[in-house]
Amino acid sequence: MKKQKQEKQKKTVGREIVEWVLTILTAVVIALVIRSFVFEPVRVDGDSMNGTLADGEIMLVTKFDYASTWLSFPWQSDEGKEAAARLTTGGNPSLFDVVICRYPGRGDTNFVKRVVGLPGDTVELAEGFLYVNGVKYDEPYILDEYRTVWKSDGYSFGPETVPEGCYFVMGDHRNDSNDSRAVGAIGRDCIIGHVRRVLLPFGNAREIQ
Repeated sequence: MKKQKQEKQKKTVGREIVEWVLTILTAVVIALVIRSFVFEPVRVDGDSMNGTLADGEIMLVTKFDYASTWLSFPWQSDEGKEAAARLTTGGNPSLFDVVICRYPGRGDTNFVKRVVGLPGDTVELAEGFLYVNGVKYDEPYILDEYRTVWKSDGYSFGPETVPEGCYFVMGDHRNDSNDSRAVGAIGRDCIIGHVRRVLLPFGNAREIQ
């Protein structure tokens, strides 16, 4: 009788361990699905979006509207460089959306930039102002001090036409941003999320436009 009770206790303990393991695995899977397809908090690293986002702020990034998920299948390209095919979901970014993106050959490093050119658009910078398809945009999110520097330096870029299926991205602090001016337009599958809000610090919480 005592032996039967011990065996029953062992089975009960074993079952509890299995149940705990299954519960933890389920929670991990749910968290990964939410992070890949719904939303994710992301920390700003650097000054390339000064005027809109500050270094160290925590952003809420949504994935359901347009995402290229972490589910990737890496291989070596003909040139020997790492490549990847990603599962893209949702729609497409709109002009001036602030996005989280990745650059070809930079692995899973996240960059936060603004979409300033859609597929087929012609992008140009002249005397501190952005022109898309010949239309001048004032871009109220650009700090006046940056624009003054651009004007005095006579800074310009382009015009450059965005290839089909690609997007032209730039930082709002264009004096200090590694973006499409250097790496070229990026493919749709390089855009992985839409920046919606600043969550932290609480005193700086706000919507991003």
